[in-house]
This record gives sequence, structure tokens and C-alpha cells, in this order.
Amino acid sequence: MSRKITIIQAITEAMDQKMEQDQRVMLLGQDIGVNGGVFRATEGLIEKYGAERVVDTPLAEAGIVGSSIGLALSGFIPVVEIQFLAFIQPGLEQIISHAARMRFRTRGQFPAGMVIRTPYGAGIRGPELHSESIETFFAHTPGLKVVVPSNPYDAKGLLIAAIEDPDPVIFLEPAKIYRAFKEDVPEELYRVPLGKAKVVQEGEDVSIFAWGSMLRVAMNAAKQMEAERGWRSEVIDLRTLYPLDRDTIVDSVKKTGRALIVHEAHKTMGIGAEIISLINDEALVYLKAPVKRITGYDVPVPQFAIEDDYLPSEQRVKQGIAETILF
Repeated sequence: MSRKITIIQAITEAMDQKMEQDQRVMLLGQDIGVNGGVFRATEGLIEKYGAERVVDTPLAEAGIVGSSIGLALSGFIPVVEIQFLAFIQPGLEQIISHAARMRFRTRGQFPAGMVIRTPYGAGIRGPELHSESIETFFAHTPGLKVVVPSNPYDAKGLLIAAIEDPDPVIFLEPAKIYRAFKEDVPEELYRVPLGKAKVVQEGEDVSIFAWGSMLRVAMNAAKQMEAERGWRSEVIDLRTLYPLDRDTIVDSVKKTGRALIVHEAHKTMGIGAEIISLINDEALVYLKAPVKRITGYDVPVPQFAIEDDYLPSEQRVKQGIAETILF
């Protein structure tokens, strides 16, 4: 059985089902209990599982993450909510120095199995530090997995897999599309494997790599270019940013000979740069054109009036497709 739900509903359902299945799973975060979270991702869970498993914390990200590391080492499976991605920065020391290194530090005796959930990305008309895409902070850190769903089905399956993973997972949720659309999602518990990309649309003219809310932008642009010019793009949702699904990336580029990367994070040293390096290492001789990036700009995410101009648009992606194919 399945039903049509949004990304935010799929995330709530994943946590609910894992809490019901496994008594070790508990939630921590500011306003996640009585208020149900800033985006209502945990709504109703404190009533079902109580305040000892759905813990309202002080506004102290370092304390939230640090406490969760201790809980993980004590046999619990904490699922942390940080209200917005940029708010995580006071907790970076705990994440990078401790959570990510615990398996290495203890020679594999004590992995810190925990999940840190947080909405990210622009397009929600948030004030300063509410719209950042700083995924490279975490993808650059050995010991962490970095996961980004783009649709309700993947959101539920990836979060369940993340909760079950023995290592710490940074679970980035694209706030712009939390409630943008609904999709059929199985009611039962299921998993989408971490570290595995998905070929959303097959094609032979250019490979487009995207994730999160940018996946829909890339898909819409690809469909328009097929209708207008007859070019068929292969669109790939990376889903996991670390570890990257290297085989799917390389195989697609070998097939099409061209590549375009779409992400809303800053261009310099973004995930797109790593994908280009991978392609150069393993598929350079197959390229018919330079790999192109359509990204956010190297500036702080701007305020409301020009926020849309910061984000990659369908028009920018269409122009990138044309420049790559016509090179």
C-alpha cells in the first residue's frame, strides 16, 4: 500500500516508524517536541513517544550534537534536528572533531551511529543564515556520510537507511520543496541505499548531475531542451554527496561524452568541482566538451529581493546544456 505525501510528511513517517520499531531511536532538537519543529517535521511524535524520546533542547547546537555523540556511544540512536543548516556552525567542532572521528579514534570499537537532520537551501525567503548550502564542509570530512533527498520516496527510504547506518550521517533536507509536491510513498518501512545515485532520465547527449531542489530545475530544463532542440539529457540525482557514486557518474559521462553539474552552493570548491575532478581522472578521454557548472554565486545568499537571481534557474541550465552540446 502507498499514499501520496510530501517530503516533510515522508521524513516524519520515517522517524515515526523507526521509533516504533527500535526503542533506541530518540530525537533531539530545539522546539521539536511541543511545537513539532520549525517546519513541523516532528509534529505529533512527543505525544506518541514522550518527552524522554523526543527531547526539547536549549538553543545550543554544540550541546545538542555533543550530547547526541554521548548517547550514540551509550547505545542509543539519536536523530538530531538543527533548525537551519547555517545554525549548525556552533556544533561543527563536535561533528568534525568527535562524531566523524570516533570510529577511527577507537579503532572501530565505538562507531557513533547518529543522524543530524537539517533543512538547507535558498528560495524560502528566510533571513540571513537561513538559506545556506554548505554541504562541502561535511563532504570534506572523513567519517561522515552526506545525504540529500529530492523527493518524498527517497526522503523516507534514505532517512531510514541513515538511522540504521553505524556511522554519523548529515541528512540535508531541501526546504524549498518540503511541501512543493506529493508522490506515492509505500506505507511500510523500506530503505534507499546510501552512496547510490539514481538515473532519473536516460539520455545520450549530455549528463546532468544534480541533487535536492536543483534536481527538479535540471529535469524541467532537460525536458524543455528536448522539446525545443531534440537533445536528450541523462539526468542523475546523486542523492548521496559523500560517498559519491563514482561508477554511475563515470559510466554516464562515458556514455554521453558531456557533463553539466547543477548545485545551488557557491561555485568555488563546491561538490561540482569534485565531480569534475572525478570525471577528469576516470573519463577524460570520453569528453567531447569541457564540463560545465551551473551554481550559486560566490557571495552570501542574498536577501529576499534578489534571492531568486542567486539560485540556478531553468534558463541558466538550458543555456549550459546548449553551450555544452554545441561546443
